[in-house]
Amino acid sequence: MKGSAALPTTATTAQLWFFNALVTVRVSCEEGSDGISVMETLAPRGDSPPLHVHRAEDEIFHVLEGEVRFRVADKELWVRAGETVLAPKGVPHTYLVESERGRWLVVTARGNHERFVRSLSRPAERSELPEPSPPTPDQREALAAAGREHGLEIVGPPLR
Repeated sequence: MKGSAALPTTATTAQLWFFNALVTVRVSCEEGSDGISVMETLAPRGDSPPLHVHRAEDEIFHVLEGEVRFRVADKELWVRAGETVLAPKGVPHTYLVESERGRWLVVTARGNHERFVRSLSRPAERSELPEPSPPTPDQREALAAAGREHGLEIVGPPLR
């Protein structure tokens, strides 16, 4: 098109095992000028992070597959494929995968959330879920410490 700049394309930048989930970074916060991050998460039934608050960025979840129950502030939402949830910054939230597995996109700005996930992940050995295991006490402490470093505060237990 006349007068328009070519749009950059992005490729998958990383596949990570984040506790019991497979996270694929679709757009890294390092690629653009606003720190926008798009990550795809695949998680098994029962996956639920501790109730937490992001201090500097909203978190958007767009469910692609399965059924995921969210708690945002004092509201519970049952979300299916094609539906979207906003967890505003400063508002406690968590989720629980209710179906056999769930798959969703997470969109954030500023890069804090992506850097948090990367700090606790290891490279995925294959494009599948890792072997499930409950977090160890050391992993729970590492989660809280990484959260503090990246503007995320744990304020309660996982959703059950």
